[in-house]
Amino acid sequence: MTVTLADVAARARVSPATVSRVLNGNYPVASSTRERVLRAVDDLDYVLNGPASSLAAATSDLVGILVNDIADPFFGIMAGAAQSEIGGPGDGSGRGGGEKLAVVCNTGGSPERELTYLTLLQRQRAAAVVLTGGALEDPAHQAAMAVKLARLADAGTRIVFCGRPPLPDTDAVTAALAFDNRGGARRLTEHLIGLGHRRIGYVAGPLERTTTRHRLEGHREAMKAAGLYGDEENVTVHGPYDRSSGYDATLELLRREREVTAVVAANDTVALGACAAVRDLGLRIPEDVSVAGFDDLPFSVDAVPALTTVRLPLFEAGARAGRLAMGKETPPPGGVATIAAELMERGSTAAPSR
Repeated sequence: MTVTLADVAARARVSPATVSRVLNGNYPVASSTRERVLRAVDDLDYVLNGPASSLAAATSDLVGILVNDIADPFFGIMAGAAQSEIGGPGDGSGRGGGEKLAVVCNTGGSPERELTYLTLLQRQRAAAVVLTGGALEDPAHQAAMAVKLARLADAGTRIVFCGRPPLPDTDAVTAALAFDNRGGARRLTEHLIGLGHRRIGYVAGPLERTTTRHRLEGHREAMKAAGLYGDEENVTVHGPYDRSSGYDATLELLRREREVTAVVAANDTVALGACAAVRDLGLRIPEDVSVAGFDDLPFSVDAVPALTTVRLPLFEAGARAGRLAMGKETPPPGGVATIAAELMERGSTAAPSR
């Protein structure tokens, strides 16, 4: 026999309206009354009808977290941290109201899939949406995103960007937490220049991504400031943010540019591929070629030698995004916060020996 809201109310000796207020967490209730209702919920094993509740409320208990690739630690760390803040009290009972179901949506980097997930979350009356990682720099997609996010916001959905710059011409986003990719990349290249490197190869990410552009701009700003900027296109290769791209691009760079003494990779995963390519060419790291990455993913310190990289506080940013999505934290002034990047100097970089 299905347990109803009225059954819980009778057991707790309160009105059905009071039970609803306790479970939805949207109205103050005396602590003794709240505890009596929750005890009745446990005793009767009552389960709130989620779809019916969402129809009656402005939003549901669902929160969407959009990632490009959940297998990539960059996204996995942020998504996990956000989910830890979204889930609620975490006592395992799911009884107290206010808990949310966080669903990770893997876009695979597809702009069409990103829009599709936002449409599905809108249909589900999602309470919040967290979008992680760099954005696609395509005017048509940005316009479509602005329309989609405006509709979500109008329906009461909180929208938070994590590791993504603000979207132009929209005020639908509750908060945008943007990493200082440009500043971090500049400091990394300045570090290599300070060691004595003059010919530095760069393995960049996909051309159309904001993260790619900002990191490459920071690198080139440092090269220009040192008077070393010249035919940079000859020592820059673009590709996906994966190991095989780093391997193939580094082989190409070192075969056509023999004077390169350092390789900067778009991220740490790409840097692992770069390291493998350097070794397969019979060269040593860092004695013959220095290699540096970006993000400071967990494996970077265990590489041999340990990888010089730029640390982004991925867990901290993800947790903050989760709190913002749940309304637990006040948005930053203007809705935008820039998160600092930190240089991590390790054994994969050293002064050039040639």
